[in-house]
This record gives sequence, C-alpha cells and structure tokens, in this order.
Amino acid sequence: MHGSDDITAIDAHYVRPRMAAIHVISHRGRAALVDSGTAHSLPQVLAALAALGHAPAAVDYLLLTHVHLDHAGGAGALMRALPNATLVVHPRGAPHMTDPSKLVAASIAVYGEARYRALYGDIVPIDAARVQVSADGERLSLAGRDLEFWFTPGHALHHQAIVDHASRTVFTGDTFGLSYREFDTANGAFVFPTTTPTQFDPQQLESSVARIAAYRPAALHLTHYARVGDVPRLADDMTAQVRAFAAIADRHAAAPDRRARIRADLRALLRERALAHGCTMDEPRFDALLADDLDLNADGLVAWLERRTRT
Repeated sequence: MHGSDDITAIDAHYVRPRMAAIHVISHRGRAALVDSGTAHSLPQVLAALAALGHAPAAVDYLLLTHVHLDHAGGAGALMRALPNATLVVHPRGAPHMTDPSKLVAASIAVYGEARYRALYGDIVPIDAARVQVSADGERLSLAGRDLEFWFTPGHALHHQAIVDHASRTVFTGDTFGLSYREFDTANGAFVFPTTTPTQFDPQQLESSVARIAAYRPAALHLTHYARVGDVPRLADDMTAQVRAFAAIADRHAAAPDRRARIRADLRALLRERALAHGCTMDEPRFDALLADDLDLNADGLVAWLERRTRT
C-alpha cells in the first residue's frame, strides 16, 4: 500500500506484486474505491481500509473503470463486505455485474478453466438495487468531493475514466495503457497500450487518450500500475504506439501465422522502446514480465482484424 495525500494505491496481489492496483480516495472520513481487483484481493482491500482508518461502512462508492475481471472480478465479494457502498459502472458493464455468467464464460475462453479459477476465483453477482449506471460527464459527490465520469472507449466499449477534480488527477483504468514500475528509469515512467480482446479500437483509443491529456491532469492513476506523472509525454508515447500496434496488425493481416508474427513484432517494438527509455533489464526478465501482455495484445489485435472483416 502506498500513496500521497488522500489517494492510496493498494496492491491487488494479481499475478505478481505491483501488477494491478486498487485505489482508495479518502475524504472527510468517507471513502471511494476505484476498481476491485479479483475475489482474491478482498483481504488486502479490507486490511488497507483499516490501516487508513476506514471501517467498511465508511465506503460510499465502488467505482469501476471497466468490467474486465482483473479490475472488477472481486466487485461482488467486495460489495458484500461494504454495507453502504453503491457500485458505479458504465451502462454496458452493468449487466455483467448483476449476472456475470457471460463475462465468466468469455474469460474462460481466453484463459482456460484452470488458469481462470487460479486468477479470479468465484465471481459473485451484485444486487441490481446497489448498482448505479453512470453517464458521460456525470458527477457525483464523495462527502463534497467532486468526481466526474468520462466514457473512454478504445480498450473496451464499457470503459470509463474517473476525474478527481480536487487533486486534478484521473483514474484511467487501462485507457492510458500499462506502466509497470520495474520499467521506470531516470527518464520517468514507461507506458504501452493494452489491446486485450475483444473491443480494441485504435481510433477510439487515440481519442480517449487525447481527451484525458487535454484536461492537463497533474497525474494519472493507472490500474497497472498506480501513479504516473509527465502526462504530455506519456500521451505522445501512447498515441505513437497505438498507431504502431495497428500498423503491425495490418502488416500481417493476411499471413496464415499472423498471431505469431504480430506477437514477435510487438515484442521487438517494446524492447526497442524500453532500451531507448534507458531500461537496462536483461532479456529473460523483460520477456518474463511481458509474456502475458504480449499474448493478450496479440490476441486483441487479431480480434480487431477479424472484427474489421465482418463490418
């Protein structure tokens, strides 16, 4: 657990340390959580709330950036532990929180049954009476603190960012990509997009990144992982890489082994950019840290290519 002022990042204990964060916004004795982690994250969340001086009853909101299970798989279990909380979610994501069966089936299709269970545990449905559907530009008050929702498609159609006007920071979920602290150098944070299946859209993602950057936030809070600054540089990096990812997919669109070719080119691109960023990590460590992301990004780009051929 770490943070500054009234925003705290909790390690969700997903896959490895500092892979996924759950954020706590504390204000006037009340709290809101941004993303839930998985069902396995519940003990860490409750322990962190206690360390911050919050009883479970002090949590007014659980705000989901989107309903991919590393962000929302633990929402049902967490809501059972937070008696006064309201879940706030994008309208496209809300049905999956009250009936997660389709979400579970889609995740098993991506990960396989055994790995799905190890990663996410049991997904608990949430009473619809405790679910609030957000609207783009809607604001809510956390004990007088103004939080605003922006719909930010590109990674997923059901994605939203949460703007905290008090700190002038934005909780970006996966819209601003992934920034693992192991890749930090004297040049700052290293960031790259995530195109996890099945709704990646490069033009939408560019627009969402631009919308967030235009706010000129003091910092961003990424689920993967935590606080980053230097937002204009990261926005430029994201835009350049979204275009490069799409170009890689296009280059191999007709190849019979396109998924393998796309993955290889993504790996080469990220390795080149990491080295240019000043990262001195050896190749085995680099590959170990990014193996899952490279697999998911390759799958996401193939899904994008397939979706284009159907439209």
